[in-house]
Formats: sequence, structure tokens, C-alpha cells
Amino acid sequence: MSLPHLPFDPSSCLIDGEWRAASLDGTLPLVNPSEGTKLCEIAKGKEADIDSAVKSARNAFDGDWGRTPAAERGRILARLGQLVLGQVEFLAHLEALDVGKPLKQARADVIALARYMEFYGGAADKVHGETIPYLEGYTVYTLREAHGVTGHIVPWNYPMQIIGRSVGAALAMGNACVLKPAEEACLTALAFADLALKAGLPKGALNVVPGLGAEAGAALSAHSGIDHLSFTGSVATGRLVQMAAAQNVIPVTLELGGKSPQLVFADADLDAALPFLVNAGIQNAGQTCSASSRILVHQSRYDEVIERMAERYTALTAKSAKDDGDLGPLISARQKAIVETFLDKGADLRLVAQGQIDGSAPTSGSFVAPHLFADVPHDHALARDEIFGPVQVIIPFVNEDDAVRIANGTDYGLVASIWTKDGARQMRLAKKIRSGQIFINNYGAGGGVELPFGGRGLSGHGREKGFEALYGFSSLKTVASYHG
Repeated sequence: MSLPHLPFDPSSCLIDGEWRAASLDGTLPLVNPSEGTKLCEIAKGKEADIDSAVKSARNAFDGDWGRTPAAERGRILARLGQLVLGQVEFLAHLEALDVGKPLKQARADVIALARYMEFYGGAADKVHGETIPYLEGYTVYTLREAHGVTGHIVPWNYPMQIIGRSVGAALAMGNACVLKPAEEACLTALAFADLALKAGLPKGALNVVPGLGAEAGAALSAHSGIDHLSFTGSVATGRLVQMAAAQNVIPVTLELGGKSPQLVFADADLDAALPFLVNAGIQNAGQTCSASSRILVHQSRYDEVIERMAERYTALTAKSAKDDGDLGPLISARQKAIVETFLDKGADLRLVAQGQIDGSAPTSGSFVAPHLFADVPHDHALARDEIFGPVQVIIPFVNEDDAVRIANGTDYGLVASIWTKDGARQMRLAKKIRSGQIFINNYGAGGGVELPFGGRGLSGHGREKGFEALYGFSSLKTVASYHG
């Protein structure tokens, strides 16, 4: 696949409705992870560019965008969703080139982006305050108001989806946004911004500054003109973002990853479970915050699950994005090296199955075959740490208490799945497992945009998606009127 014609200069920033070069005319190479070759140059934004973008957003919030009625904000987002749907193949092509994911997965991400715009477009005028019964002579009510200028630092694994759930919600509430996409994958962020202008979003309501995390990302996190920050990425960087934001005492939404388990009980329907057990671990080559990297299985079904998962694993093939395999490459040579380090740590473990890398895949690409391990101690690095690659471990348990202990035995708490027909067990475990989302006899629930998403522990705090995101991107004001 080659880079298609772009209606914008990919080496530019979008600031105040205009495409402009970074202040120091710096650029960065953008690499195709399927081939290890350069796609194009992108802007290397720095502190001065972030400052210009924040000022532009402030002007928009204090000006036309801030005075735009909620219903009109909704119409703009709805139009944007329609424009996204009109560019499915173009946007999917960019995402596949940029991230390396198979085209079918990239198309699903485009549809999800459009759905976020539809959802938040429809919700923009439906966030209401309330009246509060109080003392005689008072009328008390609450208002939901935009924070003002929101900063969004988006990772490389799902650029479109994460832009949709954070920027979409922020714009619906009337905030003006500054977006810093990942330097490894930012083409669809730029394309989305171009479509937003075409949809009628006023200049300055959305600004996009590509650049290095240590430069543009750090400048955005520490900028005194930001009123709220949303960050999705690693725990280490999330800590830095939160510390920087703390200097300005602003709220931060953090989604930092996970080590998500699926619990398979003796009465589980394995025919229904197996596709989820495997696919939730290898989708996007395992580079998913909510990836299911731990499979916890009751000892009575343990050998059966191993055998049936191994059968599926041996049929998995990693291919270039354009060839639409079961998975694509990792995002970079650096990420490949990280995953291979984890595989080295598992050299003495029981490797029960391994997928393959297609013979047509370029050797210069960042490919890693999927690996499935069994009999993994629950405190081993492969069972405890986030790998962010196509690696899953299978761990036995003896009863409910044992399953809960293992499931809660990491510092993360993002997603968990429970496979059982026992309704009482479903309810017990849904309460006992520390996780932001619990799925019963499924995994992911189709990724619904309506479902609040976020974690506990090292998985972060705050919620995106659904109406909860609108509450997070707004501030609550209480008005108490004494009238005697």
C-alpha cells in the first residue's frame, strides 16, 4: 500500500483553522510498521506550537464556539460523522498504513469514529442540570458547563477510536480542544481535523499539534491555559502527565492499560467463549489497553481449553496490513524489541502454541508471531505485566475464591470477563473483581460507544465513552437563589 493523496500537508499543524508548519520548521519521519519504510514527514511541534494552539482554543471558547448553542454543536458533530462515513476506505487505508493493523480492523475503527460523532452529536443538548429541594425561600439548581480548553494526548494503537471518545465528548460539551496525536501514528488525526473544518467546526475549536511526547506532549500537559487533560498511554507517561497537570490543579482523565483476565468456569459454553478468548488477546497484535492477556480456567476444563485454544493459535497468521491477516505488525521496531524481551523471560515456561508470520511479510516489518503459554505462575512477569503484544497466558484455578484472587492479583483493573451459566456466580464475581468493566459471557460487548470505559489502580481513573464522558468534560455549578 502506498500513501494516498492527502487534502492537507501531513508535515503541518492545524492551528486556528489553518495548516501551518511547526514553529521551528522541524519534521519527524512517519514509518510504515508493515515494511519499516518511511511514509512521509510529520510536524515536530514544540512548546511554541502548543502555546499557539492553546491560545487559539481559548479564543474559540471565548468567541464563536463558546456561544454556539448545544443543538448546533450536535448538528456539527452529526455532519462530521457523515463525512467520516463517506471516507471509510480512505481513512481505513491511512490507519492501516500508519498503525499496521489489518484493513478490516481499520475499517471497524472508522465506523466507530463515525458512531462517536453520531452519539455525541445527539447527546450535546441532552446534558441537563437538576433542581434540588432546599430551605423555604430558596430555589437551588445545578448547571453543567464546559471546562473551557481541553488537552487530548492520544496513543498510536487506536487513534480514531480514542479521538472519537475524548475529542467528540469534549466538543459536544462545548470545550475547545488541543489534540497531540502520537508521533508514531497521526495521519488519521490530521484527516479527522480536516473533515471537522469541512463539517463547519469554527476555527480554533479543534487544534492538532503532532510532535514528540517529551516535547509537544509535555508542553501540553504543563500548559497553564489548559482546563482539563485526557491522556491514554503508558503508566510511566501517565504519571508524568498527572504530575505536570497537578501544578495547574486541573482534572485529568487517565486510561493507562491493563492486564485483563477472562475467567472460564466449569459450566462455561466453550464454543461461545473460544473466539473471544483468542481474539481479545491478539486483536491489533495485542496492542490494546483492554487486551485479554490472561485466561483463567477452572482446573476441570483446563486441559480442554489449552487444547482448543492451541488449535486456534496454530492457525493464526501475521501479515502486512494490506493482506488482511489475523493480525498485523507491532507499531515499531522498539515495540517489537520490548515484546521479544518478554518472550525471553518466558523461555522456561510451557509454550503450548505459536502462530506464524506469513512468508510474504517483509522482514523489515515489526512482526511478532502470537504466543500462547500455559502453567504460568500468576506472579510471573508474563502474567503480571502489560506486554502490549500478541502474548497470552493460561492459568488454572480451583474455585471462585481462587479465581478472584488471581484476577485481582495485578496492579491493573481495566476489563474482565466471566464465562459461566450460573447467574448467582455472575453477580458475585461482578462485584468482587476490581475492574472498570465486567463482561459476562462475552468480551467487549461490541465496543459500544454508550458504555463508560476506564479503570482502577494502574489502569487509571476517570471515565470516557457514554454519558459519563460528557460529565467528565464538564464542570458542575450549583446556583442557590434566595427569594424569600
